[in-house]
Amino acid sequence: MRVVLQRSKEAAVSVEGIKVGAIERGLVLLVGVTHEDTEQDVRYLADKVAGLRIFDDEEGKMNLSVQDIGGQILSISQFTLYGDCRKGRRPNFMAAARPDPAREIYELFNDRLRSLGLIVETGEFGAMMEVSLVNWGPVTLILDSKEQ
Repeated sequence: MRVVLQRSKEAAVSVEGIKVGAIERGLVLLVGVTHEDTEQDVRYLADKVAGLRIFDDEEGKMNLSVQDIGGQILSISQFTLYGDCRKGRRPNFMAAARPDPAREIYELFNDRLRSLGLIVETGEFGAMMEVSLVNWGPVTLILDSKEQ
């Protein structure tokens, strides 16, 4: 499982011109699922996201998590995180999980974040989405459950 995490002042996601999710201060997560991902991957990444200290404290140091600041999460499914661009000019997406199992893992991930007390907004799984955000910092990190 992979997550591209961006610290954000505000973000929104729309499908066919209709806003389906929006947050203020918090994190935008692009979430990719591969074939062998399990509930263990979900727990690891959700706990890592919730506790990652990437927000400034009163001294301007990155010492606070999204939980600490009462921030929100905008979680967007993103199968293209498993695109392999090593050969040719067209990405190969064979490493991305099929839609049904990917949806199940993605929903478990969002549920786990919610169980940790976070407000989680989402896009629409499998839809063509428009994501807008104000990247705060900017701070962008890549997390992979296979690199524990």
